[in-house]
Amino acid sequence: MKKVRVRFLLFVYDKTQKLYRKYFKKKKRQWQFNEQQLLKFQEDSLGRKLGEFYKKHGFSMIPKMEDHDVHHLITGCGTQFEDEIAMQYLLLGNGKLNAHLLAAVVLGTLILPEYLKLYIKAYRKGQSMRPFYHWDFESLLWQNFDHLKDYIQQKETTVLY
Repeated sequence: MKKVRVRFLLFVYDKTQKLYRKYFKKKKRQWQFNEQQLLKFQEDSLGRKLGEFYKKHGFSMIPKMEDHDVHHLITGCGTQFEDEIAMQYLLLGNGKLNAHLLAAVVLGTLILPEYLKLYIKAYRKGQSMRPFYHWDFESLLWQNFDHLKDYIQQKETTVLY
């Protein structure tokens, strides 16, 4: 039964994702890098980690949605459908609010309610992190991934004098 529910959510996502990019991301431009170029970044950089993420999962970049994949890396959210919904909860807890996110949260909760504890945990995690949902991650691709992740998760970073 879960397979049918997930297929329905995938169908809805597929139909709404293009509309979301068209109407909510119309001022945003797609990144100037592709998956192979990301793999050429320095080994410990955000760019390299993102390139490895695409390679590992067999994903390709979706224009204007590149930040979404960075969110997966930074938050540690998986790529299963329940994890995608959990990430929307995390982003809601982090301060992001738009119609597409709210629709994903409501529809995801109604169709996959057995993951409600996961969703609530993700929401709280988002609240505990520095607000990052609005960052321009393309400009941060050269940064050290672990330092960036620690900063967002409000972990103390070592300061060398």
